[in-house]
Amino acid sequence: MPEPTLRPVIRTAVPPALSPEDMLSFRTLVWNHFQHNQRSFAWRETRDPWHILVSEVMLQQTQTHRVAPKYDAWFTQFPDLASLAEAPLSAVYEAWKGLGYNNRAMRLRNSARICLELYGGQVPQDEAALLALPGIGRYTARAVRCFSWNHTDAFLETNIRSALIFHFFPDPQLLVKDQALEPVAAAVLDRSDPRTWHYAMMDYGAWLKKVTANPSRRSTAHAKQPAFEGSPRQARGAVLRALAEAGAGTVQELADKAGLAYPRAQAAVAALAAEGLVRYEGGMAGFSD
Repeated sequence: MPEPTLRPVIRTAVPPALSPEDMLSFRTLVWNHFQHNQRSFAWRETRDPWHILVSEVMLQQTQTHRVAPKYDAWFTQFPDLASLAEAPLSAVYEAWKGLGYNNRAMRLRNSARICLELYGGQVPQDEAALLALPGIGRYTARAVRCFSWNHTDAFLETNIRSALIFHFFPDPQLLVKDQALEPVAAAVLDRSDPRTWHYAMMDYGAWLKKVTANPSRRSTAHAKQPAFEGSPRQARGAVLRALAEAGAGTVQELADKAGLAYPRAQAAVAALAAEGLVRYEGGMAGFSD
């Protein structure tokens, strides 16, 4: 009988015990790096909660260099929350096109409508109210609270994870869960200026990724981006582009315009309809209202 194959044991890290000296040393390092290497983005020049919410939704799964020009163009077309809430979904898609994950645009417009209906056209400051908005998770809610109102909530994103893992979880054999990172993030937080501190942490973590093996790969929250070519996401994007040109069409018409085989186009239309981006009735597909 063959011997059973032994699987490698995957170990997870526990939060380290941090001394006041550890925390001070780390803060000093991060602030010094920020002083000489801080990045400049338009969304860092505002404390307007709606502008910050838009930037954070755009930055979900999208790199800063792709977001920067779209952010400026977005507010040229939709200067405020109300103008987005009133816009047809086809116009919202056109403004979003190029950022990917197009359902984020729909959710952002729906968030604008909720803010108009429930909060007098303002972004709510309460974390639970932010979490109730479409597509807003814990990170985005806390980032909006911090960057708009300087709340002292600690939060994690990929660059912050990189900084914390590199310095406080040095064992390369350990996987690091967010449950281990969160108390460290709260402990090292500079509560005198949480807004700038989180920007400094992001910039330091982004720099670390350029000069060392990406530490955030040891985070259990790290996910490798799936291949785009041939993916359902690619097909959905092609169908949306076809709809933007045609306004509406049958699945076959959209398949021909998008250069897709009929089954791929059919699956894409069904998925987009399930997400709410597309309305499919009587054999015709079009943007939802």
